[in-house]
Amino acid sequence: MAVELIACEDTRRTRGLLSSMAINASLTAYHEHNEAKVTPKLIRYLEQGKSVALVCDAGTPLISDPGLELVRSALAHQIPVRTVPGPSAAIAALSISGLATNRFIFEGFLPRQQGPRQSLLEALRLELRTMVFYESVHRLKATLEALVRVFGGPRPAVLIRELTKIHECLYRGSLADLCGRLDKSIPLKGEFVIIVAGADQKYSAEEADAEKIFRILVQQVSASIAVELTASITGLSRNEVYRITRL
Repeated sequence: MAVELIACEDTRRTRGLLSSMAINASLTAYHEHNEAKVTPKLIRYLEQGKSVALVCDAGTPLISDPGLELVRSALAHQIPVRTVPGPSAAIAALSISGLATNRFIFEGFLPRQQGPRQSLLEALRLELRTMVFYESVHRLKATLEALVRVFGGPRPAVLIRELTKIHECLYRGSLADLCGRLDKSIPLKGEFVIIVAGADQKYSAEEADAEKIFRILVQQVSASIAVELTASITGLSRNEVYRITRL
């Protein structure tokens, strides 16, 4: 497929790739910091009947990468958008993880702040599908510690470092095991994909309701009082509530 302009995250990196294939093309920078400014310019270019290819430094555009604003704007202007199948770290990692692949969810990068990250993980704690996350080396330790705290240390997981690159490494184990191996047998270098097994027990509707009630109450009162109130409301025993909430 021939195009007249390539929009890319890093023109230097893309030009190096194109040069290795003896391709000479016009490039323009398109990344998260200039997406809002450059999108209208690209739309005007497309409306002139010209063609634009959108590429990213790694993976697939829009999948934890820039491009959503451009695609939405193009569709709003009735400009055809086509895809060329390419690599996706989430799918590549999932395919070699050894965890269930028939049903999964992709969460991308978790929130940087502890509060929002904790809230999102709490909402995923009973998720039955395999979960795929991206994480930078600088936040990996905090993220794994949060996963252990919310999902429990024994939860099976896979950590993949530098996927598809020269120093690719895959580590399997429990969340607690992987967390404990950081900066020991697992170097804190490069980019990571975290894959976590879904919950191994399908909670009953009653238990799911108890979980929700407890999470609401514990924001207002102590954990012990929240357990007592949850037990009274649901008819479950205190021990059952403790088991469900993993206190």
